Amino acid sequence: MCNFAFHIMKYMEERTDNSYNHILKYTGLFGGVQGFIILIGLVRNKAMALLIGAGGMGFNSLLTSMQNFASQCTNLGISFGAVPRLSEYYEKQEEQQLHYYIQVIRLWSLIAAALGFLFCVAVSPLVDDLSFTWGNHTYHYAMLAIAVAMSAIAGGEVAILKATRRLGALAKIQIYSVILSVIVSVPLYYFFYHSGVLPAIVLIAATNMITTIAYSYHCYPLHLHFNFSMLRNGASMIQLGLAYVLAAAIGSAAEMLIRSFLNVQGSLDEVGLYNVGFMITITYAGMVFSAMETDFFPRLSGVAHDIKSTNETVNKQTEVSLLMLAPMLVALLTFLPILIPMLFSSEFLPVVQMAQVAVLAMYFKVLTMPVAYITLARHCSMAFLFLESSYYIVLVVAIMFGFHWWGIFGTGVAIVVAHVIECIMVMAYAYWRYDYRSTWFIARYASIQMTIGFAAYVISLLTEGWLYWIIEAALTIVSTAYSIQVLRQKTHLWERLKQRVRI
Repeated sequence: MCNFAFHIMKYMEERTDNSYNHILKYTGLFGGVQGFIILIGLVRNKAMALLIGAGGMGFNSLLTSMQNFASQCTNLGISFGAVPRLSEYYEKQEEQQLHYYIQVIRLWSLIAAALGFLFCVAVSPLVDDLSFTWGNHTYHYAMLAIAVAMSAIAGGEVAILKATRRLGALAKIQIYSVILSVIVSVPLYYFFYHSGVLPAIVLIAATNMITTIAYSYHCYPLHLHFNFSMLRNGASMIQLGLAYVLAAAIGSAAEMLIRSFLNVQGSLDEVGLYNVGFMITITYAGMVFSAMETDFFPRLSGVAHDIKSTNETVNKQTEVSLLMLAPMLVALLTFLPILIPMLFSSEFLPVVQMAQVAVLAMYFKVLTMPVAYITLARHCSMAFLFLESSYYIVLVVAIMFGFHWWGIFGTGVAIVVAHVIECIMVMAYAYWRYDYRSTWFIARYASIQMTIGFAAYVISLLTEGWLYWIIEAALTIVSTAYSIQVLRQKTHLWERLKQRVRI
């Protein structure tokens, strides 16, 4: 009997990394790091709002959208495709192969940097025609080529640090980079106003690259020795990341198209308003989503071809993420009328209604993301590309219609519509292709928390003054209390189960 209990305990301990305790712990941990980065980023956004206004933030949004688009089109997927093979060499302690492949990555990173530079310069006139109806901004878009090239070099070094488990260094790089972005950009906005936007983007990319290569070159010094065989050895790396590059490029293109459409049909001010509403909603929820790639995805990959284990892993992650995020969403929706002017300025108050309705989209996103990772864990790159592309097409079309009928508020409605359709598509595909089955627990938690969230939104439309704050505060407390109660039951269940086995 004791021997049987020992084996049961051993089995349970082996599966601890899939327990509610583990998921809650690491979601909180990585969410905390992401929260610090978001906080520093909000300081920078506040400075931008005060120093360059909505128009300046709209101009910055257009330039950064172009930078992201050019990077995604030309980075060759190195930051993803380089990790598996290099990680294998690292695990097997094959030092010679490890150092050789690092040189391969750095060679291809230089090629990606050159491609990014040339691509950005080449498409600048076309992008200027699409995004502006006044003036000539080709020079501004062309100068982004410098930032695109530096981002490609930094991306290769990040892949090296990931594969060789330098996670502490990666965390420091992220924190230092976001702090330096404030130190570098704020003086430029103060002294040069809108003219400081482009130099700030380039210098931020430079500080990120310098910080990254400083850590990476310290661990693995740079050796300039390249030959043709290195190009061949890097071909599989490029092949692996191609679908992810295309998906990211489509996403960046969609974001750039949306902002260009808003600028042409509206103005730079409306681009700035949309960017603030989108950013504060998506970024805030990202505190919970940040744990997905870092902790959840590796765990899911390990059981990806076991249907039962896949369902268990996805469902537990969904439960914890939903229960952690839901109270945050109600609180965000409640305090947006205070947060927007506090984090930016009173000039951005028109975006409050758009941001409040966009918050509702995050309920569907938290249900979709864990399931969407199944396609990545199964290495179904084309399925991932199809689902991502479909979402962005729906988002662009919905925003065009929403803005036409209801202005900036309509873009918030469009974001909700796009996420609902994405949720249906991803769930249906996973059900059919991977035999994914959700649980009644998720249905119950989602129905209760969504009801509270939608009630909070309706209250924001119908009430104001002290009545608004009393009811919204009560809904926030109810949502928080419910999540805490369920999470306590889930985490304590594991300890009770272990105690029963000991008995």
